[in-house]
Amino acid sequence: MRVLFAGTPTSALPTLHALLDAGHDVVAVASNPDAPSGRGRHLAASPVAAEAQSLGLPLLQPAKAREPWFVDAVKDLAPDVAVIVAWGCLIPDSLLDVPTHGWVNVHFSLLPAWRGAAPVQRAIMAGDKVSGVTTFELVHDLDAGPVYRQVPVEIAVGEAAGELLDRLAVVGADALVATLDDIASGVKPTPQPLEGVSLAPKVTSEEARIDWTRPAAAIVDQVRGVTPQPGAWTTLNGTRLKVGRARISNYYPPSLGWWGPEGYFDLGFFASWSPGSVVEEVYPDSLIVGTGEGKVMLMSLQTPGKAMMDAVDWARGVRLPPKARFE
Repeated sequence: MRVLFAGTPTSALPTLHALLDAGHDVVAVASNPDAPSGRGRHLAASPVAAEAQSLGLPLLQPAKAREPWFVDAVKDLAPDVAVIVAWGCLIPDSLLDVPTHGWVNVHFSLLPAWRGAAPVQRAIMAGDKVSGVTTFELVHDLDAGPVYRQVPVEIAVGEAAGELLDRLAVVGADALVATLDDIASGVKPTPQPLEGVSLAPKVTSEEARIDWTRPAAAIVDQVRGVTPQPGAWTTLNGTRLKVGRARISNYYPPSLGWWGPEGYFDLGFFASWSPGSVVEEVYPDSLIVGTGEGKVMLMSLQTPGKAMMDAVDWARGVRLPPKARFE
């Protein structure tokens, strides 16, 4: 098939390569315009744009898909199908019917769950155990088009959003190639069910701030869901700290107790801590923080201008004071 491919981040690259490997004619690639990147804020091409240039594929970089020159370019290309993987541009109605077989989107959730820009992040933040990939036909409403294929993928214990997205990108590439085979064979997509719709808007930096009054399990899911971007964070004495890894802790520190008629009575089992307070500075190789329900073990932290590091090494380096409290 003659394919127009549209995508921007690294997660779109497996599909682009899969299309080429399957023998499809990628007539052009659409991606976001070059944007400031790095400490120097120099203009840099998106991963998809850079790959298209290295492969010698025609590259289109509209700021918005409704720009007249882009609409005309798509019409001139006359693709059999247009494929989208995380492009970031809304397709205007004037372009939906231009490709013979429409626009096929590779979405990283099992639609109608998690429609929107951040399906992987939202699924993990919500504590979901299963994610997946959906290929569907683009329509006017957001991620509401009829479905060609769905592939469930279990979320691994402790898996962060970036890690899951890397796996789904590969699964999505295979599903897309199979979908184009389906289309060539005359398979029609199936409408999405009306029940089970959930939305996945972009995660803001403020949503990534840890609220230590929440349960430990919810905080751990939050950290996983916003890693690597935008990154979970908290503050200590006014300093912003990024949290890279965390897990639920079942640790109880040594405590005073006494022997009674029925044995040794240990106060530690009944101990409680205020949310955000450090339960034990470094014991023996862990930094443990109290929450609204249970405790969280911080595994890695990052201070401004520094690289991510082991949380215990950080605590030892700053000589974390007694009664320290994250906010």
